[in-house]
Amino acid sequence: MASTDLTGDDRYRAILAKDRRFDGQFITAVGSTGIYCRPSCPARTPNRENVTFYTTSAAAHEAGYRACKRCLPDAAPGDPAWNLRGDVAGRAMRLIADGVVEREGVPGLAARLGYSSRHLGRVLAAELGAGPLALARAQRARTAATLLGATDLPFADVAFAAGFSSVRQFNETVQEVFQLTPTQVRDATRGRSARARAASPGVDGERPVLGAGGVPLTLALAYREPYDAAGVFTWLGERAIDGVEVATGNSYQRSLLLPGGPAWFSVDAGGAQPSSLRLRAQLTDLSDLQTLVTRVRRLFDLDADPTAIDAALSVHPEIAERVRLRPGRRLPGAVDPDEMLFRAIIGQQITVSAARTALGRLTARAGVGLAAHGDPPRPDEVDTAGTAVAGVDAALEPGPGRRITRLFPSASAIAELGDESFAGPRARSATITSVAEAIASGQLRLSHGDDVAEQHSALTAFRGIGGWTAGYVSMRVLGNPDVLLTGDVALRSGAKALGLPPEPKALVAFADQFRPWRSYLSLHLWGATPPRARAVADKTTRPGPATQPSAAVARRSAPHSTENPA
Repeated sequence: MASTDLTGDDRYRAILAKDRRFDGQFITAVGSTGIYCRPSCPARTPNRENVTFYTTSAAAHEAGYRACKRCLPDAAPGDPAWNLRGDVAGRAMRLIADGVVEREGVPGLAARLGYSSRHLGRVLAAELGAGPLALARAQRARTAATLLGATDLPFADVAFAAGFSSVRQFNETVQEVFQLTPTQVRDATRGRSARARAASPGVDGERPVLGAGGVPLTLALAYREPYDAAGVFTWLGERAIDGVEVATGNSYQRSLLLPGGPAWFSVDAGGAQPSSLRLRAQLTDLSDLQTLVTRVRRLFDLDADPTAIDAALSVHPEIAERVRLRPGRRLPGAVDPDEMLFRAIIGQQITVSAARTALGRLTARAGVGLAAHGDPPRPDEVDTAGTAVAGVDAALEPGPGRRITRLFPSASAIAELGDESFAGPRARSATITSVAEAIASGQLRLSHGDDVAEQHSALTAFRGIGGWTAGYVSMRVLGNPDVLLTGDVALRSGAKALGLPPEPKALVAFADQFRPWRSYLSLHLWGATPPRARAVADKTTRPGPATQPSAAVARRSAPHSTENPA
């Protein structure tokens, strides 16, 4: 159940049960103490008449409450409603989490959403109980608390990494929000996780062995159980681009260009806290931390509510069996919207391995070597053994010499290649070039906060991009949970293998009962595709080298090879 659907009585029952599944979905404020908590707070449950519920911690701050020192509500996973909601409030929250207010200010946030700053403030205050500045301030406080507990960085570095403009502002905000000094927050957060770290020897204080050109960090990223880590690592491993990504059966690492410069990060299942993944990162600029954490959480779909999703999918016996076999399946997101669009276009109508090869060649030709930015990360020197994850193919282990050496190419670099961007049909190269030129010029601007319909319209305006590619980008970039790609041959083959209607119209009618979780349904249908059927689908939808695919063919896009789940 999404947090927006919960009544006051529903929420009170959740706090009576100390149900961790609702952590991050709403805030519980207690009038008799002036404190706000997460639903699972171990403290004594307050009387119903003393409780007020808020959508965000920022709203609780604005109402005069302070964070609980015992349950640290700001450390909970994010509200899954922000991925469900396509309204202005939901889009604004995704952009605020990505650091847009810190980089562009409230006017920049408002411009991205198509509103004036004043009107956006009114909308957010009415919907969420706080304006954009208060929401961004709460985000900075959460980032600061994370850094204080996970690192030994000086307070000045923590302040600027969290997005504060001065140490004084940092000190005042931390004390106002938590009623603790930064030193006390550091001591409290470390005391809270000490028992978990003791159960995970070797994690506490561990730092990657990297060059001296950046700042290494190690953080724990919480998620809601159950979590199909094996499925996400497998997905990412099958699509890892040489030179940019390296994946094993239980870890994933890559390079990424952030606003402050190039970065490297690694994720594995060895989180220092219960129900968490471990994020290790090297940043050129510490102020990029909030942006990186937000994007990694989206990549691994850590804010999803798996209980609600699995329950909704289990209404049909065939799908229920797939859910039983793979509970907590997650929808991998994207750390770079532009990159995901190029991956989607290049992956049309070819196999996963062929798309991976094409993307590797593109990166080798147009990607910037990390050495050009100074001292490059050396992920090959980092121990990425992590914690074993059951159910992963050992074939994903990288071979000798696999390491991260480059950044994925920028749109301008891809545009300069012209027809040489893709060794295949000229029509595909033309599409890639036209999209790259539009992104480089600012004509096309993709973000995690786009409106679903507007993004779809902007993408399908390009020749060579049909409904399949636009829908897939929506699924991955926006985290849209309700996409069903009926033009995908592999998805229909999976439906047929489960005894479900494979014809597009009949499949749409059948899948209507699973709204708004049809993206997650698609993952299970892709996973049910027989290997032979997937191979046949690839062969029957791959165009010849000299042919230009028609709009109808573009919409079929085969089993979107590069992003087709196994």
